[in-house]
Amino acid sequence: MNVLVFSAHPDDEVIGVGGTIAKHVERGDTVNVVIIAEGKSSRYDIYEKPEDQVLKESYLETKKACEKLGVSKFKRLNFPDNRLDSYQLLEIVKVVENNIEEFNPNIVYTQYGGDINIDHAVVHRAVMTATRPLPNHNVKWVFTYETLSSTEWNYNVKDSFIPNYFVNIENQLTKKIEAMSYYKSELREYPHPRSLNAIQHNAKVWGAKVGVHAAEAFRLVRGLWIEDKTS
Repeated sequence: MNVLVFSAHPDDEVIGVGGTIAKHVERGDTVNVVIIAEGKSSRYDIYEKPEDQVLKESYLETKKACEKLGVSKFKRLNFPDNRLDSYQLLEIVKVVENNIEEFNPNIVYTQYGGDINIDHAVVHRAVMTATRPLPNHNVKWVFTYETLSSTEWNYNVKDSFIPNYFVNIENQLTKKIEAMSYYKSELREYPHPRSLNAIQHNAKVWGAKVGVHAAEAFRLVRGLWIEDKTS
């Protein structure tokens, strides 16, 4: 299986899918990651491109995290942070389509569309457009994932994240936490939701809801079971 993870920002891929990425790799699947925005410039009072050293350090954080999880290849596209809505949606869709064509995934993971973060919402919309189920399209499964400090902060009831698919990551949780520990520029102190303790506790709570020690939760958008014609 080829798996492709889209995330809006560096660390979203670990927070939302880190354990599942590791599990895919352990079962022999190829996992690639595409990160759309640079994740830094929204912290400035006015927009300016982050300094090269800042981007370099952030890139190295992603590299170490992805290596820990066993990701085959990751791409950092460095669109302006929290400004994806300033682009025509078609521009982002084309970027997503190009990467789908390059990596040819069977399974795609992307941000949940109800997140409070605008970049998450744009990435979700772009991926939904790019993965529409046309004949002969290779993407058969599309999942959306939660991102702590965004998904749970949208208090609009209609946008609530209600997962319907869970992955047991009790054997991958340690690797997920180790991968996240490389994102030093993104981590916060507990009880901030983007802290190592909160991420670990969240996995254990989802696990308890489905009868395992730790889990990641997803919304299954679409799945297509293809019969093995060789059998």
